[in-house]
Amino acid sequence: MAVPPVLFVAVAGLFYGGMYRENPTELPSTFVGREAPAVPSAGLEGFALLKDADLRTGKVTVVNFWASWCPPCRAEHPVLTKMAADGVRVAGINMRDDAEKAAAYLAEEGNPFIGLGFDPKGTTVVDWGVTAPPETFIVKGDGTVAFRFIGPLVGTDYETRFVPALAEALAEEKTGG
Repeated sequence: MAVPPVLFVAVAGLFYGGMYRENPTELPSTFVGREAPAVPSAGLEGFALLKDADLRTGKVTVVNFWASWCPPCRAEHPVLTKMAADGVRVAGINMRDDAEKAAAYLAEEGNPFIGLGFDPKGTTVVDWGVTAPPETFIVKGDGTVAFRFIGPLVGTDYETRFVPALAEALAEEKTGG
């Protein structure tokens, strides 16, 4: 007879505690604080190839998973372009896409990426824990993942979570920490 009330109190306690998490809708990344997984060995023809060494140059790099068929990816593209123009190293991994369509998109809209990886079958996205495009990671200069952002880099969520995380990573880079 005591089991149902005890179970109820335990489950209610879990739900109550979950309501007070910092961001209950955010999926934590198992990679934050760990070395970034490998990038694809393939690239898009006519564009610089992203290499693992590009994530370990001593400089913060924003790694963006995107696809030309993805409307939110298209919505965030101007933000990535501005980041690159402001001197932020932006790397791209094109996922589950057609190479010709991806190349045509970048030719038309501009290429903000220092290097591109091409993952047509979605193998690398599994290694990184990416659920759907767009997803963006901030990688410290030593190749350690500092932050994961799910969704397009636009709007309030981007401004309140991603922008401060990027600023913090860049500040650490400048101070050598």
